[in-house]
Amino acid sequence: MGDPQFAKYPDLQLSQHIFQLTNPSSTKASKQASLKSLQDAIREHKMAPLYRHLAHPIEGILNVAGEGTVSQPAGHRRPSSSASTFLATRNPNLEVNLSWDEALYKEFQADNEKELEAIQKEEDEATEKAGETEIQAARGKRVEFYTRIGDKEKAIAGYEAVFEKTGILGTKIDLVLAIIRIGLFFGDKILVKKTVERASALVESGGDWDRRNRLKAYQGLHLLTVRSHAQAAPLLLDSLSTFTSYELCNYSSLVVYAVLAGSVSLKRIDFKSKVVDAPEIKAILGDGEEKLSALAGSLSAGPAAGDEEMGETSGSTATPLPTAVNLTTIGQSHGGQQDAEAPIDFGPLAKLVGSLYTGDYKNFFTALGDVEDNFLSQDRYLYEHKGWFVREMRLRGYQQLLQSYRVVGLTSMANDFGVSVDFLDKDLAKFIAADRIPCTIDRVKGIIETNRPDDKNKQYADVVKQGDQLITKLQKYGQAVRLRGSERG
Repeated sequence: MGDPQFAKYPDLQLSQHIFQLTNPSSTKASKQASLKSLQDAIREHKMAPLYRHLAHPIEGILNVAGEGTVSQPAGHRRPSSSASTFLATRNPNLEVNLSWDEALYKEFQADNEKELEAIQKEEDEATEKAGETEIQAARGKRVEFYTRIGDKEKAIAGYEAVFEKTGILGTKIDLVLAIIRIGLFFGDKILVKKTVERASALVESGGDWDRRNRLKAYQGLHLLTVRSHAQAAPLLLDSLSTFTSYELCNYSSLVVYAVLAGSVSLKRIDFKSKVVDAPEIKAILGDGEEKLSALAGSLSAGPAAGDEEMGETSGSTATPLPTAVNLTTIGQSHGGQQDAEAPIDFGPLAKLVGSLYTGDYKNFFTALGDVEDNFLSQDRYLYEHKGWFVREMRLRGYQQLLQSYRVVGLTSMANDFGVSVDFLDKDLAKFIAADRIPCTIDRVKGIIETNRPDDKNKQYADVVKQGDQLITKLQKYGQAVRLRGSERG
């Protein structure tokens, strides 16, 4: 099977630090810590291209208003499309600024050129005296160098060149996964989508178990970033029991992504089995007894890659790894690259899951606000969709309560959710108008009446609607045919 190659760079935690610099929801202390981490990484790895991309007074995407030159002021620079996904806001207003130092940039460039010359010399010697394996190793060093210093275009071109010269399927998959991480680092969703599809085709053509399993985490994270939570949830939840993609994110982050995707998209019975009762999630979110039972080897929440489709939680096992979650190894890859994880308060997330399932809607709304503040607003993958997620979770709470009743008092429901009657009225009205909740509000009587159609009536309405659409299309087609016939005449 072999260990994964090209997994060390890029460091996706660095892109999180860049995001935090422009995050309006981040505290100044957090921004200062992120700035220090970013500056340390740039200095350590001589990241001249990334430094220029971020801090250059004219071209830098972190460029603050007022910097630049007289002939080309920064304020007239159009924000790039990549910056809108790389940063929290398109036009960042920085409390903590990454300053530009021309002399330091020149120093980085000189160091980069020296390292490239050494790599080129190694490749030339391999070409003269060694075989194809040594030549490919030198090429791999060059492409890892470009990835390390943050040169997106040259890194991708380098990976493609190595890919063309490689015949080993496992190495090809590792190269494509590295391109996916570059796309995630720079927020290039189009590149990520295209490359995930490419990786899937390679894995299906004969990829080994480990790479097949790692790809599930990549697919799930990509789907999360494009707001396809229903498709992301099973992939992320399945990855929990056999997660090894620490180059992508740490285990705690995977748990957060899986729980949020499952909470907003899974049906209640699946939500219970795959989120509420999943031992991998209990090991993180549960109380003391639940954590101990999970660590003792409770059954896994889902199969590993290549296993049978997910069945009932009580009857599924993960192969070939043990089902117990070893919390002492969380945040460490098999290569030892990942640092120990910072402590995270999972209380709001646990409260959100528990209160939604038990129908404690007042605490559910409180927990939803805490989750927005502590998770959605602080993570670069979740930040863009936080408004949508909060709205969908409110809808889920409303639907869950209303589906049990024919008539509900407006005041009673407002009290259950801990909100005012006016807020509930306005919020429900938006969902009713969009056909998301089948009910009507009678403010005179102060009640909400649900009007769920039975299956036969719904099918009949769907047939009528689709029939009308078909007739309209046929009429347009007939008119087009007649026009062509008259032209021929």
